[in-house]
Amino acid sequence: MSEFRELTRQGLWENNPALVQLLGLCPLLAVTASITNAMGLGLATLFVLVGSNITVSLVRQWVPQEIRIPVFVMVIATFVTIIQLLMNAYVYELYQSLGIFIPLIVTNCAIIGRAEAYASKNPWPKAAFDGLVMGVGFALVLMLLGGMREIIGNGTLFDGAELLLGDWAAQLRIELFEVNYPLLLAILPPGAFIGLGFIIAGKNWIDAKREAKAEKIEKTVTRARVTAES
Repeated sequence: MSEFRELTRQGLWENNPALVQLLGLCPLLAVTASITNAMGLGLATLFVLVGSNITVSLVRQWVPQEIRIPVFVMVIATFVTIIQLLMNAYVYELYQSLGIFIPLIVTNCAIIGRAEAYASKNPWPKAAFDGLVMGVGFALVLMLLGGMREIIGNGTLFDGAELLLGDWAAQLRIELFEVNYPLLLAILPPGAFIGLGFIIAGKNWIDAKREAKAEKIEKTVTRARVTAES
């Protein structure tokens, strides 16, 4: 259980693929103009991460070291093709909105990185869990950035949710304030860079506060121990 807890901490915060490793930035910056697009790409990436990690873990003993990377890429491409066909069949309008960035999941360094660094060295249950938490961590950053950009740019939240969740989700749309003209800086890629910068800065600030608090507690404990011994 301690290892699964550590994997969760690493995937969601300490070693988040988007905030710490800074991997997969191309789709992260390109398609997060709305939270719906972010959710769609996040779920697709999560599916590919879990599926490829499980498969790589199961076949790792039969894959020669010399050709492991091409094999891993083929495995990832297989799952990307599956999710591409599923989205084309069931959420076609969202699939069109995400465009080239669905097949480009194959080149996401976060996925090939987890396959090489963890899935190829561990049994499939641990590899599956690693893919799950890394995918969730990546998807949460996508959704946070997409929500920020949608609110600032259009004054809405969950606009177009029916493209992903069905017609019933149209009622999820929230108009926070009315805008006559969208704020292009937030919607276009420069806004994504700025927004991601603020998110990373916020994470670093929280980490610094936690470290300072831990050091303060450690000094207090040390001082109390020295006083007790004397």
